[in-house]
Amino acid sequence: MLSLATLGQTGARRVVTGTRGRLMRDSSYVIIGAGSAGCVLSNRLTEDAHESVLLLEAGPKDMWLGSSRLSWKIHMPAALTYNLCDDKYNWYYHILPQAHMDNRVMYWPRGRVWGGSSSLNAMVYIRGHAEDYNRWQREGAEGWDYDHCLPYFRKAQSHELGENRYRGGSGPLHVSRGKTNHPLHRAFIEAGQQAGYPFTDDMNGYQQEGLGWMDMTIFKGKRWSTASAYLRPALPRPNLKTEVHCLTTKILFDGSRAVGVEYTQNGQKKRAFAEKEVILSGGAINSPQLLMLSGVGNADDLKGLGIPVTQHLPGVGSNLQDHLELYVQQQCTQPITLYKAQKPFHMVKIGLEWLTMFTGYGATAHLESGGFIRSRPHVLHPDIQFHFLPSQVIDHGRVASKIEAYQVHVGPMRSTSIGWMKLKSANPLDHPILQPNYLSTDIDVWEFRESVKLSREIFAQKAFDPFRGPEVQPGPQVQSDADIDAFVRQKADSAYHPSCTCKMGSPSDPMAVVDSNTRVLGLDGLRVADASIMPSIVSGNLNAPTIMIAEKAADIIRGRPALADCAVPVYQPPTLNTQR
Repeated sequence: MLSLATLGQTGARRVVTGTRGRLMRDSSYVIIGAGSAGCVLSNRLTEDAHESVLLLEAGPKDMWLGSSRLSWKIHMPAALTYNLCDDKYNWYYHILPQAHMDNRVMYWPRGRVWGGSSSLNAMVYIRGHAEDYNRWQREGAEGWDYDHCLPYFRKAQSHELGENRYRGGSGPLHVSRGKTNHPLHRAFIEAGQQAGYPFTDDMNGYQQEGLGWMDMTIFKGKRWSTASAYLRPALPRPNLKTEVHCLTTKILFDGSRAVGVEYTQNGQKKRAFAEKEVILSGGAINSPQLLMLSGVGNADDLKGLGIPVTQHLPGVGSNLQDHLELYVQQQCTQPITLYKAQKPFHMVKIGLEWLTMFTGYGATAHLESGGFIRSRPHVLHPDIQFHFLPSQVIDHGRVASKIEAYQVHVGPMRSTSIGWMKLKSANPLDHPILQPNYLSTDIDVWEFRESVKLSREIFAQKAFDPFRGPEVQPGPQVQSDADIDAFVRQKADSAYHPSCTCKMGSPSDPMAVVDSNTRVLGLDGLRVADASIMPSIVSGNLNAPTIMIAEKAADIIRGRPALADCAVPVYQPPTLNTQR
């Protein structure tokens, strides 16, 4: 903790000498992390010319020499596996051995670059279900129900199909709709209908339930990350300053008020001060890690590491939630998958077309169809998600495809297994200990078993007859419940959706970390705004909800009235007495 004598009078504008003798004035806000949330906040908070923002990012910029072509591994949608497979733009985390999954140690990629994980992800734009946000409200996140979240999804979005009650038409985040004519994508959607599931023409709109075409954060053939959508348009503003290769190591406090941060850059220790607030947007791992390094967390754990306690908040790092998924793979009898496209000669052709025109196979991540279904009767809204891919993926894409094959990524959306994360040491360079506790409840095991069976049923429909070869994974020998469960333990992996580690809730909730205004409980001048503040994980991918959280947080920080749109219609199944 720092004294007033160290920092100067609280609230006064400080002048700090930089490492080269350069004079730097305080910013209104210091934002930690230029990821999916940090880029949004940097843009929105600097719309007010009288406010200033310093944005600190641990990784590099997402463009080399200002060129998306030279940075094709980020900006070419089809190249997404390159950055999932090395640590250049990636924190490259690993979790503890999973006791309920044959003690496997699994890999968690997280973005460390402008755009954060929106510069690494598969560009799938999914919001979740309206009831996810109504549940947040019941869990103590006052004002975060669907009525108050939908307007911020719309505010962020510019959908190529235009504006309606559910879609936005003029926001910075360009969203496109899957439009491929690939016969395997069409077969997947048709097979879903043959199996008895509805077609949905917008799984982010009125009806999530069913199979249909996916929305994607791709614009004019390029990945449209939050760096492209929010940060780059704001860079010319004189009230926005950005720094890269900055590892923030500590929040600086004056009593119970956050007044700045300490960080290292190019081997030098530096400080930056905030006149108004420090905002953590490092994501579900880095935000709680920085809180704990700064003495905010479970007091007993912090004392055990020799970290002075600033605020006892046992919920920091608790409530860790993620989505698991696995691939059901089928050999294809026709040479129409992406197998040939992954051969060197074809990759060069695809790359050249994208580099010259931003078109072709390089201009999509190929996850253009998918959907949501209910696992069993009496489930109120879908709890299983599908992403279909006309290709075979092995080990996060780190191993080349072996055969002509197609696959569906499938997994439960609202698992009951809850984990935690803790500091390994007081050294900011040490990755934290990550324990998601995958498959630690019987219902999670059952839901995964059912996910495999329901996927196989869709692949067995008539629409796939012209293409269906032998099943590759799990394989025809895997039939009994015990065999399916063993396959799940061996092959299920993270869908890269860690969240909920700085839970938003009521101040009376002993495990809440931030209140419904995103302020850290018991402290002043400190907020968290990213996927870590979700009270519980949503039913779908997390990038769109994280952007929404940042849009809504920006209005809260600016003191603007909350947007609301009440009584928006949401699809209800004709009956809950059947699974479909």
